[in-house]
Amino acid sequence: MTIDIVNESGETVGETALAAVARYALDRMRIHPLAELSVLIVDEAAMTELHERWMGEPGPTDVLSFPMDELRPPSPVAGTSGRGGDEPGPDLALLGDVVLCPQVAAAQAKEAGHSAQQELELLTVHGILHLLGYDHADPEEEAAMFGLQGQILTAWRAGSGGSAAGTGAAAGASGSATQAAGAALPDTEGPAASAAPQDGEGTG
Repeated sequence: MTIDIVNESGETVGETALAAVARYALDRMRIHPLAELSVLIVDEAAMTELHERWMGEPGPTDVLSFPMDELRPPSPVAGTSGRGGDEPGPDLALLGDVVLCPQVAAAQAKEAGHSAQQELELLTVHGILHLLGYDHADPEEEAAMFGLQGQILTAWRAGSGGSAAGTGAAAGASGSATQAAGAALPDTEGPAASAAPQDGEGTG
């Protein structure tokens, strides 16, 4: 799996940890091991421009997702579109771009009471789920997406320590974003990815 991280923000970011949590999230969602993901880290001015251009909303946001292909987790039913049973899916593809803004993340982290790095890790997972078609436009979608997001983050931090080096990897994160909402890791196909960019609000 190829995960390209480009930091154009001028801020120091734990890029290795972001790549690790991204890889873990994609593995948990059973995305093809040869799929490609791009993570771009930008400053507030660049994020503001993207936010206004693509979402029509003023000011910077925490994370934007730009899907490249319609992707979804694979079906567990053998023989379904060639992605059954133990076969990872979907086919080799460029998932898209996740764009992060560390300045916005730092402000949200301060309010949430955890590190900026932990917030960026949360936002990375949030952006990936948007690429895979998850959204939080209504309460049911929000519960499913944030519940899954929280489970992925908790499992990753428990297994690898996450950003624990010097930051203390708390299992929780701000707001409803990491509260388990009863949504299990999917055993069926997830929602189809939208071709349109998705706004963040990863911390609910």
